Amino acid sequence: MALPLHLLPARVAHSPTRIHVVIETPKGSRNKIAFNPDLEVLMLKGVLPEGHSFPYDFGFVPSTKAEDGDPLDVLLLLDAPAFSGCVVEARLLGALEIEQREPDGTVQRNDRLLAVAANSREHKTLHTITDLSPDMLHEVEHFFHSYNEVKGGKIRVLRRVGPDRAHALLAQAMLEPLTK
Repeated sequence: MALPLHLLPARVAHSPTRIHVVIETPKGSRNKIAFNPDLEVLMLKGVLPEGHSFPYDFGFVPSTKAEDGDPLDVLLLLDAPAFSGCVVEARLLGALEIEQREPDGTVQRNDRLLAVAANSREHKTLHTITDLSPDMLHEVEHFFHSYNEVKGGKIRVLRRVGPDRAHALLAQAMLEPLTK
């Protein structure tokens, strides 16, 4: 029997710097796909308005739990869109440390890791968040602002951080390893 997606290890066994990313929503999609751990399936969570789409592949790091109770979110740079459920080895470039206000008024952290697929040809020279253009980072942040406003919420980017801090956020969110 295969290991459920959310129970895969966060880190890749053969590399101390590579992580696993499970793709939920592919680049260019208006459909927000999210993993449902209770049913162990990917489900349609919502549809973005006309003219809105995910700018890059979006997913999560398995075997993690962020402050919002979900696995850590990852925006993944890849040469072409992957598909929902695809597991990708990736390198962390950094993270956006984000404070999110929900429609009910509650505020919580909901950081987004930024990563590049380990096998990417187009993005292989990217190693840190500072390798991304300011315009690209602005567009990514704008997407997250817009996405949350459509749902009635708001975000505030607290900081843009590099790979060392992103790995620290990952370490804080990692669940205990499974025992046999």
